[in-house]
Amino acid sequence: MQTKFKYLLKSPSDAIIITSPENRRYFTGFKSSDGFLVITYDESLFFTDSRYIEAAKKQITVCETVLLKRASETIAPVLKEKGIKKIFFETEHLTVSEFNNFKNIFNFCEVEACEDLDGIIDFLRAVKTPEEVDCIKKAQQIAEEAFSHILKFIKVGVTEKEIALELDFYMLSHGAEAVSFETIAVSGKNSSMPHGVPTDKKIESGDFITMDFGAVYNGYHSDMTRTVIVGQPSKKQKEIYETVLKAQRNALNALKAGVPCAKADKAARSIINDAGYKDCFGHGTGHGVGIEIHEIPTLSPASVFTLEKGNVVTVEPGIYIPGEFGVRIEDMALITEDGFINLTNCEKELIIL
Repeated sequence: MQTKFKYLLKSPSDAIIITSPENRRYFTGFKSSDGFLVITYDESLFFTDSRYIEAAKKQITVCETVLLKRASETIAPVLKEKGIKKIFFETEHLTVSEFNNFKNIFNFCEVEACEDLDGIIDFLRAVKTPEEVDCIKKAQQIAEEAFSHILKFIKVGVTEKEIALELDFYMLSHGAEAVSFETIAVSGKNSSMPHGVPTDKKIESGDFITMDFGAVYNGYHSDMTRTVIVGQPSKKQKEIYETVLKAQRNALNALKAGVPCAKADKAARSIINDAGYKDCFGHGTGHGVGIEIHEIPTLSPASVFTLEKGNVVTVEPGIYIPGEFGVRIEDMALITEDGFINLTNCEKELIIL
């Protein structure tokens, strides 16, 4: 583990302490609400309290696990004995109060909230191993089975909330350890809100229904969106749907290692802009997915990232017309040297229920 942080661990007097649950799980494979992963020049130690110590000792193989009492009593003496002079902490998951507390606990050395540490971890997490990809595939499989199930559940008269709850229940009862985020199920005029919250609105004939959801498997998330319609679509609904689908496919076809993320975003956005809906697509085309639902790289006009082999990204353009309806279609793609592998296998042609 030390080799991953050579940029920061330049001497035996340097140390890193990982506190965020997501990063602790990424490096150790162990899920817990409490713990500290301490990385020094020559070893790594995972400190956790009595609630988790037995399970942690059984599951963690990458480093030694140590019973945590209080950081001041357990971690500080170890680092002081090692002659640690500088400790780096993450910035993105650290409050000012926590940082000040750590400065008091480790008052024998310099304590730094380090953006470079966040950057190193973000880029490590952005390139998935085959084992990570397998977990994402399994999470996506659960979500796709839920989608197949929900198509038989949807009918005129059911509510948005009922659809969202049914998706959640199916995923949680078919292998998901959690849902990826608060499931979105919005219909009719509500579908014009990209992140609308499910309501008691009942499905009516002619409604578009946009469902954005995902499952978590072994810590890894999936993310997909499908828009379906109940009853026959109008000419405008067909036109908008086909435009979004064309944009989505165009962006997917632009994906491969070495492509700037802004270029992939433009591949989708240009189709929507040329169709006359420039002001109806306000969010980015996609984002990385992994231990967290939103990771780097991001696919947006302002993105500074370049796609790398092993990235898993969403591709999710949309058109949203306030007061009328919205359409979004989202797949997850694994980036390869010469293209991509689509991890989403659900039908994308407009499904009429």
